[in-house]
Amino acid sequence: MSKSRWLQLTLVLVAIGGVVFVACGGGGSQASNPLVQAGGGTTTTTLAPIDVLPGMPPVVDRTNLYSETAPDRFADVTRDDLTRIYVPNRAGGTVSVIDPATKKVVDTYPTGRDPQHVTPSWDLKTLWVNNNAEGRTDGTITPIDPNTGKPGASIAVDDPYNLYFTPDGKSAIVVAEAYKRLDFRDPQTMALQSSLATPNCDGINHADFSIDGKFVIFSCEFNGSVVKVDLATKQVVGTLALSGGGMPQDVKATPDGKVFYVAELTRGGLYTIDPAAMTETGFIPVGTGTHGITVSRDATRFFVANRGTTKIGGPPKGAGSVSVLDLATNQITATWPVPGGGSPDMGALSADGSTLWLSGRYDNVVYAIDTNTGGYTIIPVGLEPHGLAVWPQPGRYSLGHTGNMR
Repeated sequence: MSKSRWLQLTLVLVAIGGVVFVACGGGGSQASNPLVQAGGGTTTTTLAPIDVLPGMPPVVDRTNLYSETAPDRFADVTRDDLTRIYVPNRAGGTVSVIDPATKKVVDTYPTGRDPQHVTPSWDLKTLWVNNNAEGRTDGTITPIDPNTGKPGASIAVDDPYNLYFTPDGKSAIVVAEAYKRLDFRDPQTMALQSSLATPNCDGINHADFSIDGKFVIFSCEFNGSVVKVDLATKQVVGTLALSGGGMPQDVKATPDGKVFYVAELTRGGLYTIDPAAMTETGFIPVGTGTHGITVSRDATRFFVANRGTTKIGGPPKGAGSVSVLDLATNQITATWPVPGGGSPDMGALSADGSTLWLSGRYDNVVYAIDTNTGGYTIIPVGLEPHGLAVWPQPGRYSLGHTGNMR
């Protein structure tokens, strides 16, 4: 082949490659890989988008499922929402509202019996207070309007200990812990769609979702295991008994979705599991009463709340702390004890990632923790604060809990 003919062919191939790259560029997740050609040139190939659960928004970055929760990525629907911290006081039956600018409580109102978590809706238009009425049958969910910070009329719902949403936004998942059951409900009205019994998951509780949205893994707090639920068929498709048993708590996926971390209260650490194979791959010691996991805004670290006790119910002033896990090395790089003792539980980051907001479960306070220095501001609230929500949060949609955003 002549030199001029080789040059023409090369230009055509490069042009075709550019068209393919542009054609694949909007919507799903792509990753570009340079391939070295004979003669020293390069071309670019594009991986196919991740095949997600039908109806789920596309994965933008297949290496980082948290990519759309960076500080500047707010949905338009949250533009006029008040910047507030919503704290459910379980034993008080109220929600305390904190202005993060002043770090003071600016409102308190009743919602229902035993409010456990405040959960952003999938469409980001409502904050739902999960009042599970422990040991009773009069559980409710209370909507809060994030524009005004005020509650609306409560809706009767069986045992709403926790609340998640299917990644396609078609169903709310009410975690009926006492009944060992997941109730799939209309995400707007909370009308029941279907129920899934999980008889081998005693204390079904916290969860996280696969990067493609096709399955979710729940912790089983009272029998030392986790279960995997297929979201297309709404069936349990796997169960894993953790080697050390104990009381598994929060669940969180790595940015690439290949590893799930499970916080464990009694051993004080994090199990790692392969979610595809449903096998345990390791255990990382962390602190006393390891409980909640929050992802840093750059998705390189987990902030792990250690509740300071291995017992449910206290006591106050325990050996509570927050540990920082480097995801690249799986090493704890810092631990920040609560001054004077405490009980860090669940919460979320400020939008810019500079402050970690956590409830002090057995100390009737909220902690605002500087994520650079580990310094604490301690704010008194109601009785036994639990899963607080920070709002608004960056992200396109919510998968539930206290702000599992994507």
